[in-house]
This record gives sequence, C-alpha cells and structure tokens, in this order.
Amino acid sequence: MDHFYRQHGSRMRAVSEGQLWVARAPGIIAGLSLSAVDDGCWLTGLFVDPQRRSQGVAGRLVEAALERAAGPTWLFCHPDLAAFYRRLGFDPAGYLPEALAGRLQRYQRSKRLVALQRGQSSLASSPGNSTSV
Repeated sequence: MDHFYRQHGSRMRAVSEGQLWVARAPGIIAGLSLSAVDDGCWLTGLFVDPQRRSQGVAGRLVEAALERAAGPTWLFCHPDLAAFYRRLGFDPAGYLPEALAGRLQRYQRSKRLVALQRGQSSLASSPGNSTSV
C-alpha cells in the first residue's frame, strides 16, 4: 500500500495495526485501512488512482470493507469530501472514542477536518436509529 500511495504522490501511509483493503484491476487501483477502536473501526487512507476516480471504485471498496466491520465506523475528512461520504451513509459524528477525539484535536491544529460516523455507538444511539440488518 505504501508503494501505491507513493506512486501517486500521496503523503498517506498504511496503518501498521490496521486491516488493509485494496481494489485491483489487475494492479492496485484503490486502498484503505480499517483499524479497531473501542467498539468500532476507524477508516483511514482511502485513496483511488486518479485515473480511476468517478467510477464508483471508492464506494465499492468502502462497502466491501465495512460489510464485515462490527460497530460504528469513524473517519476524518476535509469538509469538501463530506458530501461524498454522506452518500456512503456517513453522518457527522455525534460521539468519538477518546483516542480519536484526541487525535482529531491534534490534526485540526494544522488541517481542516470533520469527523464522520457510520453506524451507531451505544453511547450515541437513539430510538429509530438502528443500523441492524
């Protein structure tokens, strides 16, 4: 994954403790990382080969990765990308695990980021917001 990121001039890096997910056609055309956090997952490093963008690759990769994820999934993104993630079922995070809240605070010192969440955490759930299938 790190080679894929570097190939495209991205400063992203694969998370060593995370599950790496890739889309291939036949080489890697997209990737992301899912790391366990509290009762859910943290999605990072979503990147699609610029020549393969706007073809639904990112959405299919996110769906495949989250299909097996237990609990809520959180991510941080630039505000300009929030609409993309909202189409994938993410909403503004009503709750962040302590580890992510501290990380977001540090990141926001130098970047504009918003926290989004898909699925409900027990601390943030409310009637009518069940995500069970």
